[in-house]
Amino acid sequence: MWKKEDAKPQVVSEGSTSQLPAASPAVAAPSASAASSFSLPVSPRAAACISQGIRIKGEVTGNEDLFVDGLVEGKLNLTTNCCLTVGPNGTVKADLNAREIIVRGKVEGRITARDKLQVWSTGQITGEVQTGRLAIEDGALLRGKVEAGKLSAKSPETIPAATASTATSAPELNSGTAAD
Repeated sequence: MWKKEDAKPQVVSEGSTSQLPAASPAVAAPSASAASSFSLPVSPRAAACISQGIRIKGEVTGNEDLFVDGLVEGKLNLTTNCCLTVGPNGTVKADLNAREIIVRGKVEGRITARDKLQVWSTGQITGEVQTGRLAIEDGALLRGKVEAGKLSAKSPETIPAATASTATSAPELNSGTAAD
C-alpha cells in the first residue's frame, strides 16, 4: 500500500543505492492527490537536452527550454515562454521558433525569436532572422536577411491610401537600434 511518507524524496548516502525505492506502480504513477504533495527533484524549468552524438530529423515541438548540442534537421518550435539554446557543438538545419534563442553553434534556416536572439562569438547563422531584439558578440557570423525591432501596430485604416500597398508588403520597423 502506498503511503504519503513514501512519496518524499529520499537522500542517498555515500555510494549506497539500497535506500532507493524499487520502481512500483504506486511510485511510477501516483494518484492525483499524491501528485500535489510529491516534489520532483528536478526544476520544472530545467532544459531538455539533445546532446552531442544525437541526430534528429523531423519536427521537434515543446513547451520547455531546450538545449541542442547535437544535429537537428527539420523544425524546432517551442511555445509559450521557452528558450532554445544551440550549444557550441550543435548543428541545426531547421526553422527555429521560440521566445528567446541563443546560438553558440551553427544554424542554417529561418529563425523567429519572438523576444530576443543572442549570437555568441562561436555562433554562426545562415538564413532569415526575425526578432524583437538582437545581440551579436564579436566573432559571431550572421549571413542573410535580418528584421530586428518591434513591428509597428498601425492598422490598414490609419495608413493613407497612397502608402497602403507598400505597408502590407513590407512591415515597418520602429526606429532605433537592434538592442532596444
